Amino acid sequence: MTVTEAGRMGGRLVSERYGPEFYEKIGKKGGSSTAKKYGRDFFGRIGKKGGRAVSQKYGPGHFEKIGRKGGQKVADLIERAKALELGSSNERDGTPELERSEADVARREREQHEQAMGGVPAPDS
Repeated sequence: MTVTEAGRMGGRLVSERYGPEFYEKIGKKGGSSTAKKYGRDFFGRIGKKGGRAVSQKYGPGHFEKIGRKGGQKVADLIERAKALELGSSNERDGTPELERSEADVARREREQHEQAMGGVPAPDS
């Protein structure tokens, strides 16, 4: 078992035992203790530092790319919500509209991943 797998398993067990609220609680404690120690503007400084590192590693177009991907994801979610709201199980070609929409979203996500990763296929979920 790798360290990553062990961490994932431990995190899952903690989440099952204490619930997701536990992570929120310890995150707030850590954030407020860090703010007391370093000041509130510390978060802005480390955010900028991280942003510069990511930009150097992935290039200046990286944030534009992930922003576009996020925007597309929101548009897809809105589209799915509208389909649900309309009760869109009208059948066309034997496939309910919602199923077709979910398949389209999954296909687009795989294509976006491959494009962002230089042709590397998305892992199966």
